[in-house]
Amino acid sequence: MAVSNVYLNFPGNAEEAFDFYKSVLGGEFHMVQRFGDTPHGDQLPEEEKKKIMHISLPIGAGTMIMASDAIESMGQKLTIGNNFYICLSPDSEEDADQIFNGLSAGGKVEMGMEKTFWGAYFGSFADKFGVHWMVNYEYNQH
Repeated sequence: MAVSNVYLNFPGNAEEAFDFYKSVLGGEFHMVQRFGDTPHGDQLPEEEKKKIMHISLPIGAGTMIMASDAIESMGQKLTIGNNFYICLSPDSEEDADQIFNGLSAGGKVEMGMEKTFWGAYFGSFADKFGVHWMVNYEYNQH
């Protein structure tokens, strides 16, 4: 396993939260992507286009905190318990499948492993204990 990071969900204020984290922890954002920048972002209400689809802030050697806003028009609803994920970044697509299939057994798959528009092989689920996980293998880093 290459890296494990924490992924946070916010009810629309991810950018405010990450500006605060950056002011305290320092550094520069690794990525900021808005919902309006996604392939179907032009179909969202104007106020949701500006919300954060993905943001990441390195906080140490190989570690970062990442986040997204939960957008209700996209079927996302933030509740206590799904406001954070453990995000695993395996070394290969095969490792990603093994981890995903093993940890999701008996749980609830949110998004099966698939190639994404952001250049990763990605899936998410809640395990049988209710812990939320993301598995994200990035092609461009290997």
